[in-house]
Amino acid sequence: MRLSTSSLTLYLTLFVLLAFVHALPYGNFWNNWPSTTTPQPVTQPQPQSQPNPQPQTKPTRKFRCGDEPGSYCGIYPPKQTTVSLTQKRLFSHSKMVANKYKLAIIGSGNWGSAIARIAGMNVQRYPELFEEQVNMYVYEEQVDGKPLTEIINKQHENVKYLPGITLPDNIVAVNDVVKAASGADLLIFVLPHQFIPGICTQLRGKVSKNARALSMIKGVEVKDSNIRIFADVIEEILGCKTMALSGANIANEVAQDKFSETTIGYREGDLESAEIFHKVFDRPTFKVGMIEDVAGVSLCGALKNVVAIGAGFCDGLEWGSNAKAAIMRIGLMEMKNFSEEFFEGVKAETFTETSAGIADLITTCFGGRNRKCAEAFVKTGKSFDVLEKELLNGQKLQGSETAREVYQFLAARGKVDDFPLFKAVYNISFEGGVAQDLASKL
Repeated sequence: MRLSTSSLTLYLTLFVLLAFVHALPYGNFWNNWPSTTTPQPVTQPQPQSQPNPQPQTKPTRKFRCGDEPGSYCGIYPPKQTTVSLTQKRLFSHSKMVANKYKLAIIGSGNWGSAIARIAGMNVQRYPELFEEQVNMYVYEEQVDGKPLTEIINKQHENVKYLPGITLPDNIVAVNDVVKAASGADLLIFVLPHQFIPGICTQLRGKVSKNARALSMIKGVEVKDSNIRIFADVIEEILGCKTMALSGANIANEVAQDKFSETTIGYREGDLESAEIFHKVFDRPTFKVGMIEDVAGVSLCGALKNVVAIGAGFCDGLEWGSNAKAAIMRIGLMEMKNFSEEFFEGVKAETFTETSAGIADLITTCFGGRNRKCAEAFVKTGKSFDVLEKELLNGQKLQGSETAREVYQFLAARGKVDDFPLFKAVYNISFEGGVAQDLASKL
């Protein structure tokens, strides 16, 4: 007998259903199936007595953002850990086994001082884990005839770069980077990227290779057709594992305890080290997410400044919100494409689901120094070097320099035309291009 297609389908369906029903008595299906009837009580076997009962390990729960170290703000549930950070020292050399973690901050500008305030409060919050004193390296300069380090240590305020904000009294300004980092187990680098190679060269051989470093550097290192994030530069020079932190973090707002988020990108297999830094930074108003993506987090922090230059051009031209939104969308795609093409292991989620990605791009294109200077660039016709001196009170403008470095790298790779926004920002900034032509270049 020849079966029609519909008959064959019916017989196969019935066969699958019969097999499924036959298997039910041997499984646990119905115990997991939602039912409107009252379930029958199940008699549990009585446990046998044990001569030396061991305490049961509680199952690891999934933390909400900021509840515990390893929490992710909804990004990738953390791996289970069974030993608390206060019971287990994560780094192997004898000093750390015997003592608490010692923290040092390398940098003291606007963002460096804001993050020092958070770190200073948190090491006091966890006295069982951290040494109380936190050294902060300060490039020495005179303010009203007095050394800046002296002012910070007496007034507990960085009057030049973060005026009006009180720093915890356990933050100690040190004008020698080697002394500031002496004995540190945790190093936070928060400097303009131009200074990193020189600073790290001074520290080479003076920092334990078992220490951990965290880069908050907004930039990339370009040499001809090669490009590196500064977490890799720091790790190579110092020999210690280095992660990255970036996010939608306007320094003054963070220092005033206005709510914001940030993201730690950590190396594969180094989650527990990231959890230590999570304790250094996480506050009720400064929530810290984590993702296994050092390159993605670093590149978001660098490339969004180039996009912000383009957004500032829009503001200078008074093109309105639609134009700025278009620049931001194009910029986000170029950031993601650039990162995925030239770096391994970059996660797409870093750009769309973390504070380091889309959130930081938004806040930088509306409120950052790069946008501010780019707007003035269009309105005044002054160069970025002049505007940096006039508008930034000694801070560095990093977006224009990153635009130059990215363009040079793309030119060396023959890829300039694949990134029209990056190309246009460079052309307008350094080659005399006309800002009014920005839209036609995209």
